[in-house]
Amino acid sequence: MFFLSVLRYALLVLVPLCSILTTYLYLYPAFHLCAFPSPEHNPRSEYVNTLRHHAPYTSQDGSKLAPFRLLALGDPQLEGESSIPDANAANFPNLSKFWKDALLLNGTNHNPLQRLRHSLHDLVDFYFDDIPKALEVYRKRLDHVGNDYYLGHIYRTMHWWTDPTHVTVLGDLVGSQWIDDEEFESRGWRYWNRVFNGGVKVSEELASQPSDDFQDTLVLGEDAAAWKQRIINVAGNHDVGYAGDLSQDRMARFTRVFGKANYELRFQLPVNSTAVAKDGEESAEEKPTPELRIVVFNDMNLDTPVGSQEMQDETYGFLNKVITTSHDVTRTAHFTIVLTHIPMHKEAGICVDGPFFDFYNGEFGNGVREQNHLSKDASKGFLEGIFGKNGNPDVPGGGYGRHGVIMTGHDHEGCNVYHYMNHSSPERQWEATTWPKALSADIVDKPGIPGLREITVQSMMGGFAGNAGLMSLWFDEETWDWKFEFTNCGLGTQHIWWLVHILDLIALGIGLVYGGILLGGGRAKSSQVEKRVQTGAAYANGNVSKPTNGSALLVAGKRSLRTELSMMSLDSGSRDGSNF
Repeated sequence: MFFLSVLRYALLVLVPLCSILTTYLYLYPAFHLCAFPSPEHNPRSEYVNTLRHHAPYTSQDGSKLAPFRLLALGDPQLEGESSIPDANAANFPNLSKFWKDALLLNGTNHNPLQRLRHSLHDLVDFYFDDIPKALEVYRKRLDHVGNDYYLGHIYRTMHWWTDPTHVTVLGDLVGSQWIDDEEFESRGWRYWNRVFNGGVKVSEELASQPSDDFQDTLVLGEDAAAWKQRIINVAGNHDVGYAGDLSQDRMARFTRVFGKANYELRFQLPVNSTAVAKDGEESAEEKPTPELRIVVFNDMNLDTPVGSQEMQDETYGFLNKVITTSHDVTRTAHFTIVLTHIPMHKEAGICVDGPFFDFYNGEFGNGVREQNHLSKDASKGFLEGIFGKNGNPDVPGGGYGRHGVIMTGHDHEGCNVYHYMNHSSPERQWEATTWPKALSADIVDKPGIPGLREITVQSMMGGFAGNAGLMSLWFDEETWDWKFEFTNCGLGTQHIWWLVHILDLIALGIGLVYGGILLGGGRAKSSQVEKRVQTGAAYANGNVSKPTNGSALLVAGKRSLRTELSMMSLDSGSRDGSNF
């Protein structure tokens, strides 16, 4: 059967192809050699150790794992109904109008000719306006569903493969701050049930406020299973708005669905001993306990003008508390991670997004409407306030400030930057360059040049390769200080996800049709064989009359002439034998 052959050859092509592509899609971190950095600084060893975590009969080498492993995801930007033009077309408004005009349901008194004219016009609009627009609406809705599961696939696969200790999403969780509350709740449901299914927000009990007498310090590694599921959400401009349109209502709904926008977390790392003996000394020196401080900060309204002065005062009040409750800049074994959305200021050409500001005109207090970076002054507040950097080498700590890193989103292309200040320069202003250039210029941790690394994580959207950031932080007991490293791992465009699943569905459909035909054909053949057996038994028992014309007997099913003649001979023989 030709059709059956076509299906069989299609399966011979599709099944191996789908097996290879599906294996790649669901194991892409393994094929891309993705792994968290480790103290060894050996990518091959890091990958092998990750592979051992999933291989049977082997286990990871825990000594090669960083105690803090952050899976950082940027700007998922879930779209929804408000992003679909003419979404009402799916309800076929012109078809409804046709019935009203044809049956005079709208209360108008048209004569028959007018009724016919209006009804025909409605039908034309239905076929040439409603139907094309409705198809586009359904296509966009399907695209939104697929995009949710594409983003969810990145999260689940990376979470399973790399085994992070913590997870953060660096702002722009949804696609627009202008959506109404119902749409915001809908996108929030999709966020927690499709994209980050199994994840939970950081509870208000854990999201602490800065304090001089901080009592909520946690132990790094305790409650590990729960922290793996918690998502540290950062507020972005598409979540709550820029400084001009940020409002209490938008902040309240963000807090309700995704968690607080401003808080801090502190962790202490258990070590064998904080007492370290120096050479030639009998008594041991007590070292400070290793501590990690994570500051989750909404920087959307740091710059002016603002739409709500009250909310900006709250933001600066939190920032000042972070600064005043920080440890002394001379304290070792302390590391600060700031998670925020808008990146620090830098000159054009360093990253894809250059400096840019736009303002409202005549509304929202003429506040900030859009910005790519924080202003120079706001960025300086981060570097010199939270991290204690200083252009004066005579201040405590020599101006080097606190050890740490800033992690941001917003720039979908991502960027890896080093901010620094040269004490020997007359201006002593903050400058920035890319991290690779900073390494090649040998200005990282160089005497007289305090600096800080800022990592803008590339977006996880399909148009930006479905990226995920992997940051490892570990404690070096020899230097008695923290060290960290960062790398990226991307799936690729969303079309890969669509292609693999479409091919899988096609292969499944063809397989079901092919199996159904084979099963139906097998039953038909079994029925034919049964009928042949019954007919042969009838001949043997003499229950079938002999054909009068001596030709072959036609019976149900396909029989050869030789079979029929043989059965006739057997019948004749049995009758002759009965006469003796």
